[in-house]
Amino acid sequence: MEITVIGTESLGVRGLSCMITVGSRRILIDPGVALGYIRHGHLPHPCQVAVGAAVREKILAAMQEATDIVFSHYHGDHVPLADANPYQLSLSHVPPLKNTRFWCQGTEGLSFHSLQRREAIGNHLGYPLPESDGTSEGILSFSVPVPHGSQRNHLGKVMMTCIRDEGQTFVHASDIQMLNREAVAIIRAWEPDVVLASGPPLYLLRLTEKERTEAWKNALSVAEGCGTLILDHHVRRSHGGCDWTEKLSDEAGGNVISAARFMGREPLLLEARREELYREYPVPERWHEAYARGEVGFEDFMDFVEMVE
Repeated sequence: MEITVIGTESLGVRGLSCMITVGSRRILIDPGVALGYIRHGHLPHPCQVAVGAAVREKILAAMQEATDIVFSHYHGDHVPLADANPYQLSLSHVPPLKNTRFWCQGTEGLSFHSLQRREAIGNHLGYPLPESDGTSEGILSFSVPVPHGSQRNHLGKVMMTCIRDEGQTFVHASDIQMLNREAVAIIRAWEPDVVLASGPPLYLLRLTEKERTEAWKNALSVAEGCGTLILDHHVRRSHGGCDWTEKLSDEAGGNVISAARFMGREPLLLEARREELYREYPVPERWHEAYARGEVGFEDFMDFVEMVE
């Protein structure tokens, strides 16, 4: 089994996309990408936009190679969108995928917008998306719907993926944020070797102390129940979240790492550094409006792109 993380916060973008290669199967999970639209009062820095564009091209290339594609849920950093903003993956750019099998979160509990997005993807493909929650087939197993983070945040539910191959088990625990014991129990029951999961959004003031404590306990439980916990996504949107993860890894015995470290790279925490980027690399006035119209590119802001190649 080969695990390739394509795009997530420690690799410079929002998302949790990866490709799992098992024999002739190439299983692409959550082929979406985004940049935090507004952070610290700023739109994405052009350096972020350049990295986002590079990751977007990697995802499109992976879609053409994939034998299977999994959609854990329908947020804009996890799926291509019909109404994508300039920093997301547009559904119009997705190539024909005639021989690709899809495994998708079903309609249970979806918001109106998620239902619309699910339908739009099906319309683009030319057939309705399947409902894979709670099913298993061959090397693939999918969880029942579990909360997207805390149950009180009304962000809906997500579907987790388990892939088994010759004694090795990989789990993609999309956007659980380590805030739900039910999701953790499912992961532990799968007895994974490697888990790729979203950590808690510690940068959000609405996250209570009780939830922060719960996230720590749950993340520690997952780490103790697997060989390697790749903890990324929401938790890596701030330097404080990265410090939190380092302390967690120390307590767990050193097996909690970022996706960047897993891929043998230095972390590229661009969202956490947005204010710093604006200070170090001044952005021309009205650059974002011109970029959205296709009038300017990011050629002058390519410093970080080689770090995601």
